[in-house]
Amino acid sequence: MRLKNTLTTLAATAMIAACSMTAAGPAVAAGDTAPACVARDVIKQNKTAWTTNNCGRNMHIQLVINNGPDRSCWTTSPGETLEWKWKMGSYGRIALC
Repeated sequence: MRLKNTLTTLAATAMIAACSMTAAGPAVAAGDTAPACVARDVIKQNKTAWTTNNCGRNMHIQLVINNGPDRSCWTTSPGETLEWKWKMGSYGRIALC
C-alpha cells in the first residue's frame, strides 16, 4: 500500500510539473524605448533589424512590431549584435523589457 501511495504522489507531482511547464506565462510588456547606446540598423523591406549593445553593460531589449507580434525579451551583452526578423507588421522600435 505504501508503494502505491508513493507512486501516486510521484505521478501527481509529475503531472503538476508538466502542466506548469506547458502553461503560457504572461508576456513581458515592452517598456520605454531603448537608449541610443543600443544601435539599430533596420531594413524594413526585408523585415530585418540588427541591434548592437554599445552601453557597456547588459541590456534587456525586445523588438516591438506595429500591427504584429512583438519579439521576446533578450539579454544582450556589451558589444553583442542581435539579428531580429519578423513576418507580419512593421518595425516599431527597440524597447527595454
